[in-house]
Amino acid sequence: MLIEFRFRNYRSFRDDAVLSMEATGLGALKSILIPFHSITLLPGAAIFGKNGGGKSNVIRAFWLAVQFIRNAQRTQHEKAAIPVVPFALNDYSASEPTEFEFYYTLDDVRYWYSFSATREKVFAESLYHAPKGQKALVFSRSGQDFEFSKDKARRELIKGAVAENQLFFSVACTMNDADCSRAMRWFREKVFFSRDYSDIPRQLLDYSSDTNMLKAISDYAKAADLGIEEMQFEINSQEIQDSTAFPDEIPEGVRAALMQFRQALSETSNNSEVHLKMGEVKATSKHKGRNQDGSRQLYSLELEDESDGTRKLMSIAPAIESVLANGGVLLVDEIERELHPLLVSFIVSKFQSKRTNPFGAQMIFTTHNTELLNMELLRKDQLYFVDKDQEDGASELYSISDFSTRTTENIRKGYLLGKYGATPNIEIEEVE
Repeated sequence: MLIEFRFRNYRSFRDDAVLSMEATGLGALKSILIPFHSITLLPGAAIFGKNGGGKSNVIRAFWLAVQFIRNAQRTQHEKAAIPVVPFALNDYSASEPTEFEFYYTLDDVRYWYSFSATREKVFAESLYHAPKGQKALVFSRSGQDFEFSKDKARRELIKGAVAENQLFFSVACTMNDADCSRAMRWFREKVFFSRDYSDIPRQLLDYSSDTNMLKAISDYAKAADLGIEEMQFEINSQEIQDSTAFPDEIPEGVRAALMQFRQALSETSNNSEVHLKMGEVKATSKHKGRNQDGSRQLYSLELEDESDGTRKLMSIAPAIESVLANGGVLLVDEIERELHPLLVSFIVSKFQSKRTNPFGAQMIFTTHNTELLNMELLRKDQLYFVDKDQEDGASELYSISDFSTRTTENIRKGYLLGKYGATPNIEIEEVE
């Protein structure tokens, strides 16, 4: 679970931005909180803000840091630039490092990992953990100078393979450093990002052996469109009836995967006739129609004929179901894009309920949906705002907990009136 994420000097954020998932002492909706030792954590955080204010950059900062942590040992050849984007609206931030820090828990152990870098090199990096309750150093780094708490001989050898534009953390994992590998599992297995609906075919292949996931994608499609009775998934081009029909040149691993997919389809489809075809993945929805004689019949529509909202909900279904089934954190930018407000509430409620979220999954999302400010689904400490200073162009991330608000205060009304900032500075014409 994520406890806190901090970053600095990234895109529109010049100064420190802190997103804390630690609950405050509010009395509302206590049942949704996730206990962890002496603290309680929030299952979600909603980030509001005007267009161009920088709220998407919070998600981008998280994404960039995680991708770099996962892949720095593979992507950073000798002259590769580190993909940070510093604040650009002054004459000094470009030469200063961009900073990222994660405070999280995995398997009941707390971890603190951070790094700072310019496009040319890593300035600082450190990993701490608390396997016995007390915070202890794993390694720290300043430039190419390293400090280790144990396994010093082994880690001295590892540091020799770490270039100045690489992370020790990433390289150490490839060399089976036990402490680093345990800490890395959170970044590789517990952090999820939403995908665009155009990538649905890729996801169907990714989850082709998971019958529960294919059923989840279908169920989300039905939630988005009450007219959908069932979904059918196919791989186009060449129909395959059984394993003997595969071309001889297909590798055995691919043959096995395709047969798993065929089995998955047969278990998730209400239609007893399931077709598996070679090539591109295709999804077809079945809608009820009424014939001229009054009889009812199911008719097929291609995925591209479905609404944007239906496809959007289908596209994020795998990420939602994966994080709910395994625990971890899901990050979604503009969750309400193409979705009805009730569908947004449908998704958020899955994380807020212990019944659908038994493993303490978390979701961080940006939104313009002010219906979520009515305090029926979310607590006040789950609300964040991003605003941009008109004088220097720097974005600021802050919580509504920073304001003195009464328990009975109408948060939605106050936000729309500009009480908390992060709203467009526009004048709406009166209609006479």
